[in-house]
Amino acid sequence: MKIERNVTILNKRARFEYELLEEVEAGIVLTGTEIKSLRSSKASITEAFCQFIDKELYIINMLIDEYKLGTFYNHKIKRERKLLLHKQELQKWEKKMKDVGVTIVPLKLYINDRGKAKIKIALAKGKKLFDKREAIKDRENKRNLDRILKKS
Repeated sequence: MKIERNVTILNKRARFEYELLEEVEAGIVLTGTEIKSLRSSKASITEAFCQFIDKELYIINMLIDEYKLGTFYNHKIKRERKLLLHKQELQKWEKKMKDVGVTIVPLKLYINDRGKAKIKIALAKGKKLFDKREAIKDRENKRNLDRILKKS
């Protein structure tokens, strides 16, 4: 089993599905086998979202696979995990969450230089269908332009 030094797990759909308003880095409360599985890049945040429960922020639906060498002490694959933020940030984001159509989505899960698991989360507003079509059109135009420049 390979343990990587630089673990980065991205949520590629988030930038396409949502308009990002504000980003912040948060710590995650993990158990022993969860961090070992995370260091092996066995996690996914594509279906995850954040929610306030009793004035604390939790990430829900984040998938961290079971650790292969774990015993009966292994963790649950999907469980609510507490996010660590300063009290002022939590209060500010809780006020902003009261707006209609605003949610908190995870963008990037990684292990920093000190070996701590961190997650970059963003306050986001859902895009409409025509906004998504515009993003697809811009991406295709950029790809075509790069192709033309590469040939010449």
